[in-house]
Amino acid sequence: MCTIITFNHILRNRGVIIFARKSFSTVREQVKMVKAKRFVVQKHFQGEPKTTDLKLVQEDIPPLHNGEYLVEAEYLSVDPYMRPYVQRYPEGITMIGSQVAKIIESRNPEYPVGKRIVGYLGWRTHTVVNPQISSSSDDTFAFEKPYILPDIGDLSPSLFLGVLGMPGNTAYFGFLEICQPKQGETLVISGAAGAVGSHVGQIAKNVCGLTVIGIAGSDEKCKWLVDELGFDHAINYKKGDIATSLRVAAPKGVDCYFDNVGGDISSVVLYQMKPFGRVSVCGSISSYNADASSLPKTAIIQPTMVFNQLKMEGFIVHRWMSRMSEGVEKNLQWIKEGKLRYRETVTNGFENMFDAFVGMLNGKNIGKAIVKV
Repeated sequence: MCTIITFNHILRNRGVIIFARKSFSTVREQVKMVKAKRFVVQKHFQGEPKTTDLKLVQEDIPPLHNGEYLVEAEYLSVDPYMRPYVQRYPEGITMIGSQVAKIIESRNPEYPVGKRIVGYLGWRTHTVVNPQISSSSDDTFAFEKPYILPDIGDLSPSLFLGVLGMPGNTAYFGFLEICQPKQGETLVISGAAGAVGSHVGQIAKNVCGLTVIGIAGSDEKCKWLVDELGFDHAINYKKGDIATSLRVAAPKGVDCYFDNVGGDISSVVLYQMKPFGRVSVCGSISSYNADASSLPKTAIIQPTMVFNQLKMEGFIVHRWMSRMSEGVEKNLQWIKEGKLRYRETVTNGFENMFDAFVGMLNGKNIGKAIVKV
């Protein structure tokens, strides 16, 4: 089994939560009035998201109260989870998501101007944060409370939305805790060229010593996986027969499967698993935009599950909330050791959030998709 040593926590200042006030003043103390932009959910997504589902609005930011601070977004994340998760919340909320933001005004000495935070502040350019508020407003969304970024030297702070953030921890915990990899085993990853899949493959290959097979949607992505990240094989699911290609790449079968896409691809992989194989189900992006009535008939997976005695487990990364900084520290260590590479697909301009989001859902990104304000 691949053993990972637990390190001391390095992230601090987690005890804060968003406060988005709904009344606005026309005068700021000592500073010019700040105009914030945010995307509001006008209509829940049906099928592929449409531009009319969201509305870009502008609003004044009120003067700060004692203990509050104001941040300005620098990088915003677009992630697959946003598509199904936003359906759980009422229309009219700020579109959910995380961002790296810089503190530009503060009335709290623990959060000085110039420091950066990462938090689930939503699709908005400016946010007032109050560390003392015990519950969030009804137009905010938070997996974890905003925290000040630790020093990572010359590395971009945008990495806290990718390899050093939620996607990095999803890869770290979702693979190591559920797949329980052992040196010499074979791993298959669907959605392998995304932020999580590409990360999982490198941990498996460079840390745990597995044979790694990635499934992706273009020759460019497959070339990147093999030539730059060191995957042993990559299969373009849009070309040829996946089952045949997988039998060639893994003639003795598959020990571990990290599933990001669901659907028919996953059924194919499951039927090539070895006895006592382990399956970590991270997502089902193939179905996120689909109309429930148009989904394919259910694939029968029980025979392979029973006769190969497979273990399949779904997860949400916040199960390991108390260990988040462990994952960040290990991923940072592997970056510095050259065991973990990353790639960002960057869209410039806050007004282009929607295009970046839809492009990510359609697989246009390689690595982590982010928006630079």
